[in-house]
Amino acid sequence: MKPLDPRLLRYARAARGVFAAGGILGLLRTLAIIVWSWALAQLITIVVLPMIGAPTGRVAEGAFPTSDLWWVLLVAGAALLLRSAAAWGMDTVAARGAVRVKSQLRGAALDALDAASPEREDERSDAELATSLGRGLDALDGYFSGYVPQLILTAIATPLLILVLLLADPVSAITVIIVFPIIPVFMILIGFATQAVQDRQWAQLQHLSASFLDVVTGLATLKIFRREARQSARIARETEEYRSRTMTVLRVTFLSGFVLDLAGTFSIALVAVTVGTRLVNGEFPLGLGLFVLLLLPEVFIPIRQVGAAFHASTEGLSASTEVFELIERERRPLDAPIAGHPGAAAARTGLRFDAVEILRSGRPVSSPVSFSVAPGEVVALAGPSGAGKSTLLAGVLGFVAPARGRISGPADIAWSGQRPGLLQGSVAENVALGDPEPDDLLVARALSAAAIPELDPSTLLGAGGAGLSGGQAQRVGIARALYRAWRRDADVLLLDEPTSALDAETEAAVCRALRAEAEGGRGVLVVSHRRPVLESADRVVELTATPSGVHA
Repeated sequence: MKPLDPRLLRYARAARGVFAAGGILGLLRTLAIIVWSWALAQLITIVVLPMIGAPTGRVAEGAFPTSDLWWVLLVAGAALLLRSAAAWGMDTVAARGAVRVKSQLRGAALDALDAASPEREDERSDAELATSLGRGLDALDGYFSGYVPQLILTAIATPLLILVLLLADPVSAITVIIVFPIIPVFMILIGFATQAVQDRQWAQLQHLSASFLDVVTGLATLKIFRREARQSARIARETEEYRSRTMTVLRVTFLSGFVLDLAGTFSIALVAVTVGTRLVNGEFPLGLGLFVLLLLPEVFIPIRQVGAAFHASTEGLSASTEVFELIERERRPLDAPIAGHPGAAAARTGLRFDAVEILRSGRPVSSPVSFSVAPGEVVALAGPSGAGKSTLLAGVLGFVAPARGRISGPADIAWSGQRPGLLQGSVAENVALGDPEPDDLLVARALSAAAIPELDPSTLLGAGGAGLSGGQAQRVGIARALYRAWRRDADVLLLDEPTSALDAETEAAVCRALRAEAEGGRGVLVVSHRRPVLESADRVVELTATPSGVHA
């Protein structure tokens, strides 16, 4: 967990503006602090010196006459206004920047998820992703509103104030330089402890989110088997564990704040004692001594507050680290890129697998596969479950990359997966998904070819395609693939178990539609274990796990 991750500036451009504007405002605020401390010291000196009579030694050295009280008071007021305005500006810039940064990080993460393979191997559930992109990134508000302004002040104000102290009183400045590193050392030590407890709390929150989603998803099954009470008890236990870990984080945060304040107080007291001793002995001007004492706390305030603010924003930092990892998880390119589309007037391109082997979690899912799908041909891919049939289609689509071998084919491919993946909206919108200018006639033709002509294209579906039976949803998915093939003049049509939920008569109609596509010049590759589909194909490629591989 880094106090400032460079990836934040890389993936959220708004963060650069926050730090740039914050730097300028921080510099103005620091200058205002210096002027305010000087003016206040002079005001006190002007008022106090006449009260103590004739001071001894250097106490009255450099003091202004009483007649200068008003213009010094004016300078103090101007400095105070500038300091307040700069502080307000830093808070405003940080708060608005947090909104833009969260939006940009969410957008980049969602783009990464959209561009990445749906065949994710990171084993992260949707609930964990939602927690990171929702609650997790929202926790960056505390990071930007509390931590970032203090970090900027620490980087700008602290060196500048120490330099001013060095010019005003070298003895005090050297003392500050000696004792100042104590606070960062405590911050580092406390930071390690905070990181450990925060990581455990964040992991528990994600586990709680995933468990709750699992219970909601399987609630009907739990009710049938009368197991809902047990799951309620489990959720209650995990909620209590999360509460306990949250209290641990808060306890460490409060203790860390106390330690940092204690270290800063001791450091300030050490310098104040030396200044006070010299003032009493008449070895130091009163105005300069007051200036040093007023400026001294401002040296330690940013570093003390940055530590406290850092501990308060660790949840957002933990979530942002996961988001950065999600963004950086690039989609793996195919070892052999698929060739470009030859165009409607040119001869169609088929699909070819040359000794293709795909790994999952470092293990091959099948033996090396070699076969081709020529234009005008229907090829069925068969084999036992887990033999790698769907994985080969994922390799064609670019969802996974072959560990060895080559996949070659056209750029435009129409595809229908095992799950139709329907969205809320009309049937026509689902069939023409991704088409900026849907063709209503082509939608109706696709539904008819998919053996569902009776379905009105204007029928509205609920979330996940609610409102259709499993067989109807499957045929809408087939219609979508056909629509894309016709609309984009795709050379190859891929279908994964397209008839698993269909009756024999409907299945025969779908097989006739696939044959019609092949007769039109397209290559058709269909994964299926259904006998009617295998019998309607020109060739059947049987996948096995034997070392000899598959050749067809």
